Amino acid sequence: MIAQPSLRAIPSPEALLRRGVEVVTLEAEAVHKLADCLDQTFVDACDLIFSATGRVVVTGMGKSGHIGRKWAATMAATGTPAIYVHPAEAAHGDLGMLVPGDVLVVISNSGNTSELRAFLRYAASIRVKIIGVASRLDSLVMQTADVKLLLPAMREACPVNIAPTTSTTVQMALGDALAMALMEMRGFSSDRMKVLHPAGSIGLRLTPVCEMMHRRMPLVDEDAAMRDVIVTMTSRGFGIAGVVDKAGRLIGVITDGDLRRHFDELGTATAQAVMTRNPKTIMGDVPAEEALHFLNESQITCAFVLERDAPVNTDVPIGIVHVHDFLRIGLSAGK
Repeated sequence: MIAQPSLRAIPSPEALLRRGVEVVTLEAEAVHKLADCLDQTFVDACDLIFSATGRVVVTGMGKSGHIGRKWAATMAATGTPAIYVHPAEAAHGDLGMLVPGDVLVVISNSGNTSELRAFLRYAASIRVKIIGVASRLDSLVMQTADVKLLLPAMREACPVNIAPTTSTTVQMALGDALAMALMEMRGFSSDRMKVLHPAGSIGLRLTPVCEMMHRRMPLVDEDAAMRDVIVTMTSRGFGIAGVVDKAGRLIGVITDGDLRRHFDELGTATAQAVMTRNPKTIMGDVPAEEALHFLNESQITCAFVLERDAPVNTDVPIGIVHVHDFLRIGLSAGK
């Protein structure tokens, strides 16, 4: 039988909005408080994880467990091997996932969650270093930990100060801070990020231009008659032609705007006389997101692609990319 709603009056829209703003403000203040509290123990935690020969094993119960999964996922995605192990499952055989060389990260707001005892005892027995994350130094977790990340004391955003809200927001921020610091320590590059994120929005944004460019380019010689230039521009569908010298180097481009500006000369002019010199170009290793931003900022629809550090000449085009190519793979200026 479905429970009937309470006869208690529903707050007005204005009251609901005030409550929403209050919660967000409380949690933002708590994160600022955490930033003020970070000290040498944060550095010690980074050093311990960075020097580990194994993985980071994260555990936590309840809402802290959900945060622990996020810690492990973010670390793994940014170059620090990490997994989450549920403490209750650990006591039923999953303790075997923790091995010498690992680092155990234990998250608990109170620091006295009973389900963590078995994990803590086992880690100590195999000499695995423990990073404790809790709000009380006198708690079980912090007394056992080799590195103690003390969370600042704070009130939950919950009206009765019970539901984990402010505390889990602070835990989340601390995990992100650790992951980003470790990412910097490892020199984790966008190339490596691309390897770990081949799909989804991140994969699209990090796709190098050379993987999406067109290799059949609208190119003409510098001495080409404008009649031939217009045929090339029309047949390739880019609305542009690249002008190259005898060595194949890109020395200019011709666009629809150039045609209009030199309309009276088109019958006798050559490509070199009509072209715009020093065209904007993109290097082939530039990520798609950066390339799209470049096109938008430059207010152009397409650009020729060059090879960085080419063995012969860096001005020889290797492809062309159009703004529609980014839309085709699902990337837009707003992403």
